[in-house]
Amino acid sequence: MVRKVWLLTLGAFTLGLDAYVMAGVLPVLADDIGTRVSLAGQLVTVFTLAYALSAPLVAGLLPGVRPRALILAALAVFTLGNGATALAPSLGTLLLARVVAGAGAGVYSALSTAAAAALVPPERRGRALALVMGGMSAGTVLGVPIGVLLAEHTGWRATMWLLTGLGAGALAGLAALLPSVPAGPVVPVRARLTALTDRAVAPVVAVSFLAAVASLGLYTYLAPVLAAAGGVGEVAPYLWAWGAGGVLGSALAGPLVDRSGRARMVTGGVLAVIVPALALLPALAAAALPGAVVTLVAWGAAGWALQVPQQHRLLALRAERGTIALALNNSALYLGSAVGSALGGLALGAGLAPYALPWVAAGVAAAGLALHLAAGRRSRVASGVSTLGCYEHS
Repeated sequence: MVRKVWLLTLGAFTLGLDAYVMAGVLPVLADDIGTRVSLAGQLVTVFTLAYALSAPLVAGLLPGVRPRALILAALAVFTLGNGATALAPSLGTLLLARVVAGAGAGVYSALSTAAAAALVPPERRGRALALVMGGMSAGTVLGVPIGVLLAEHTGWRATMWLLTGLGAGALAGLAALLPSVPAGPVVPVRARLTALTDRAVAPVVAVSFLAAVASLGLYTYLAPVLAAAGGVGEVAPYLWAWGAGGVLGSALAGPLVDRSGRARMVTGGVLAVIVPALALLPALAAAALPGAVVTLVAWGAAGWALQVPQQHRLLALRAERGTIALALNNSALYLGSAVGSALGGLALGAGLAPYALPWVAAGVAAAGLALHLAAGRRSRVASGVSTLGCYEHS
């Protein structure tokens, strides 16, 4: 079964590369098709928006379809979308192609993790899930800089053909080797949305959304930000730094949560790192390469680490809510990324200097930190009132 999981991981690697590589090739792409970077950034917006909405919609509309068939169909749609992106002659057709690729990516991402867990014995489930999620992060850390270098030397379309080839390879392997996958419980769209009214779920999902607006939204425009703040022309090393920080943060956050048993505190600490890292980025990028690299490592580590305690908190909810809340949180992440990249493009189009974007993102992250602290305070107050009530009735 390990071989099947590795094939799912290859698909996840391609998703991770596709989700983030566009941020590095935006200047090259915008110049090639004759548009502004702020408009080209909407390619990230439509991809992540389709990514966020496709999985819950498919879960509600196609509950009877076998998971194996959906996995193959989703990967085929994703691959076709990337091929269409490579061939697209204009911004309009590029936007449509990115919607198609994002829709396929969202469904594949949701189903591949469930399939990986179902294809192995329970005692190896954690390893299987780690392989698939590791494929996503490896696609960012290894694939994005390679894709950017390829775009800078041979054109951005070559990067999209690389994505198309990787997707086709994973699709061929899974079509030949992926066995039937047991179907999990169906979670209707209405049940997912109902979780938003749960006082335990809503603040956690809202914090994830705001963090994604700030962190992933800013990442979309990292190339113009660094160029404006520090005259950086070669963005690949900085993408390496951000991605390496992401791997480090993901690796350290899990043991930290397990050992401390205080996921809420870890979330607050991570947000407290993101805010100054974003705020200091323009000044450090202008001052020296080492300072910018350290800041990007810290930002990447905190940004990727955040979801570990967030998911831990959601899974700790009662069982019937935990699974739904986790799916809702995943959608909030990519919706936040779409909103962040859209707002960043609007701000740049309205005349905001690119080097000022990190300050705006820091403000959004600070709002997320404030919401997290306020929700924690309300939770402690409610817990105190409940305890007092017990004493009064005893």
